[in-house]
Amino acid sequence: MKFSEDFQQNAERIEKGIGWGESYDVGRRVLKLGEKRLHIYFLTGMVDSWQLIEIVNGILAISGEASFAKVYDNLPHPNLALLANLEEAIINILNGMAVIVMEGALEAVAIDVRNYPNRSVEEPEMEKVIRGAHDGFNENFHLNIQLLRRRIKDSRLRNKLYLIGEESPTYVCLSYLEGVCEERLLEKIRARLEAVRTEHLIMTDKGLEELLIRRKRLNPYPLVRYTERADTVAVHLYQGMFAIFVDTSPSVMLAPATIFDHMMHFEEYRQTPASGTYLRWIRFLGIGVSIFLTPIWLILVRNEYLPGILAILAPDAETKVNIYLQVIAAEVGVEFLRLASIHTPNSLATSMSLIAGFLLGDFAVNVGIFSIQTVLLVAISAIGTYLTPSYELGLANKISKLLFIVAILIADWHGFLLALFLWIIYLSRLKSFGKPYLYPLLPMDFKRLLKILIRFPAKNKNKRR
Repeated sequence: MKFSEDFQQNAERIEKGIGWGESYDVGRRVLKLGEKRLHIYFLTGMVDSWQLIEIVNGILAISGEASFAKVYDNLPHPNLALLANLEEAIINILNGMAVIVMEGALEAVAIDVRNYPNRSVEEPEMEKVIRGAHDGFNENFHLNIQLLRRRIKDSRLRNKLYLIGEESPTYVCLSYLEGVCEERLLEKIRARLEAVRTEHLIMTDKGLEELLIRRKRLNPYPLVRYTERADTVAVHLYQGMFAIFVDTSPSVMLAPATIFDHMMHFEEYRQTPASGTYLRWIRFLGIGVSIFLTPIWLILVRNEYLPGILAILAPDAETKVNIYLQVIAAEVGVEFLRLASIHTPNSLATSMSLIAGFLLGDFAVNVGIFSIQTVLLVAISAIGTYLTPSYELGLANKISKLLFIVAILIADWHGFLLALFLWIIYLSRLKSFGKPYLYPLLPMDFKRLLKILIRFPAKNKNKRR
């Protein structure tokens, strides 16, 4: 709705929209310049009071005939925006801006004096590195964008802003490198962002992901990568990906992402190429162990084929519970422990882990519920899960492993091979914004696959000798 020539009507509509007089944290400053009235609206807990005082002092220092143009020209602040309608004014106020409405003016001015409450910049808990930067994103949307800007001084960097949410609008930023990210891909994601219709984005980036990828709701595998590291976002932008920032979320979406993108970790690039390659192979091995170790062990046990030294992995005959129930119970029990550790206060987490890991495990073995071999194999498999850099990929692999175990229970190794075949077919049909999920394995791109398997040293583009 456009601004009316009736100043009182404009003020009443804005005040009703922001809840002035009903919500204690909605502020209004009433000024008078000559014969004209001027209102400044803001949220008291989301603005910098000192900046607001400077703005008021700058307005009061205006002499001569008062006009909206003169007020705009004399505002002592670099971040100003003209607003053409009342809805824009209300949205800007609710997003922490100070908005000035003046009598006789058919537009308003928004001033960015936001001072969001947020935690300090610190290293992400899930993405720690030994060498390298130890700063990460937090819940402050604009600070996250500046952390990216600090690393990318490239003139091709573009940060396109969207406002998503009909009842509770939330800022969303699409970041990419112009000319590096494919235009076809950008057109697709822009169209999807503009087509999103939702009341709110309180669940931030995860809620937005589900709105953008609507056809894969039952798919456990992550089609976007999440990160809280600014350097990780910067590197992936140069690889042709785009990033999506959502206000109040410390994590950023990166896409299109293949399964191999979820297996990479920044620590590999902070070591020498040989050490980085070694770490990468260890990680790949751990991920493979987390998926296939337990199912293959079950096949060998079921067919009584554990020759030589492998005989020590044969389960004890005294165990009273079926081997399949043991494995499934142990796998689910590991998830119990993981969830319990998340909800346990830090002061108790260590002691609770010791109690759960040693006492309960030892008790289950002594009573005969689990064999010691089952506990050992499930523990090694769990370690492989924790080696997976992507938390979402680790959970998806866990679900796949449980399906493999059920297939073995039904049809022995024939069931496992069938489930494995269907699993590979399923992954090969997945796409992340048009990019095959198993690329560069399927379709085969040998040069790219080699770069995934081996951490090559950085190249100097200056070819002069």
